[in-house]
Amino acid sequence: MQMIELSTAGLKLSVLCLGGGPLGSALDERDSFALLDAFVDAGGNFIDTAKVYADWLPGERSVSEKTIGRWLRARKHPSPMIVATKGAHPDLATMHRPRLSPKEIVTDLEQSLRSLQVEVIDLYWLHRDDPNRPVEETIDALQAQMQAGKIRAYGCSNWRARRIAAAQMYARRRGWPGFVANQMLWSLAAVANHTLPDPTMVAMDAALLDLHIDTHLPAIPYASQANGFFQRLAHDQLAGLNDASRRLYDTPQNRRRFQRVQTLAAETGLSITAIVLGYLRGQPFPTIPIIGCRTIAQVQDSCRAADVTLSAAQIAFLEGGERIGRG
Repeated sequence: MQMIELSTAGLKLSVLCLGGGPLGSALDERDSFALLDAFVDAGGNFIDTAKVYADWLPGERSVSEKTIGRWLRARKHPSPMIVATKGAHPDLATMHRPRLSPKEIVTDLEQSLRSLQVEVIDLYWLHRDDPNRPVEETIDALQAQMQAGKIRAYGCSNWRARRIAAAQMYARRRGWPGFVANQMLWSLAAVANHTLPDPTMVAMDAALLDLHIDTHLPAIPYASQANGFFQRLAHDQLAGLNDASRRLYDTPQNRRRFQRVQTLAAETGLSITAIVLGYLRGQPFPTIPIIGCRTIAQVQDSCRAADVTLSAAQIAFLEGGERIGRG
C-alpha cells in the first residue's frame, strides 16, 4: 500500500486508515485482533480511534482504545504503527455542552495514553469544537502537550472552515505547525450539514472543500464509504442500512450518483469499492479515507482498492455538476 507523509509532522501514513469504532465492542478481542492483523498484512499502518468509542454501550469505557493498546503490546510490530485518537468530545448525556477547555483536553489525553498503553500519541484529534471558545486557547493547550512530548501532531475533527482558518492563522503567527489534518464526514454520497442526526458533526461542504483546496490541508474523512450505501444499493440490500444512515444517504441526488457509479464501473472494470474510495483519493489535496470494516473480507476488499485514484474528469462525472456539500 502506498504511503502519504504529513510533512509538518514527519508521519508516514498508509493511504487508507482503519477505523477503530467496532474494536472491542461490535467485535470481541479475538476478532478485533484478526481485523487489525489483516489490515497490517495488506500494508496498512494507520489506525484511528477515540476515547469515547463504544461509550454509548453499557460496561467498560474506552474499549476501542484499550483493545488497540492490548493489540499493540501483543504484536510488537517491527514497522511503526501510527495510532490516532480523539478527545474533547462532549459527555454523551449532554451533547449540547462542549468540552474543549485546556483542562478537559489534558484529562482526555492522559486517559487515552493510559488506555493505548503508549507514551506518546502520533496524531491527536479534537473530536468536536466549541465555537464560543477562543482558538488561541485551544491551540496553546495542544502545543503545550506537543512540547511536553505527549503528542507528535494534532488535528481537528468536526470543525467548520471558519474556525479551522482562524486556528491555522494563529498557529502560523506563533511559528507552530497547527492542525496537520482535518477529519470530517465525507464520501461520494452527498450530505448536507442540516440533515446530520447530530448537530455537533460536520460534513464536507463548499467552504471546507475550498479551504482544503486552497491550503492543501490533508483530509482524513470518516464514513468514507457512506456505511456501504452504494454497495447495498447495487445488491438491493438497503433494508440492512440503519434508519439514520438511510435518511442521510438515500436521496435522489445520491441515487443519481449511483447510476454514474454503475456507468463508470462498466467502462473501467473498477469495483464499486474502488470507485468510492478512488473518488476521495483523487481529490486535489491529500486525502486518506477511514475505512469502517467489521470483517476481514471488508478489509481485504478496501485494501485491494487502496491505490486507485480517479481522475478529475471521472470525479466531475460522478458529481454530475452537483458539488459536494450542497444537497
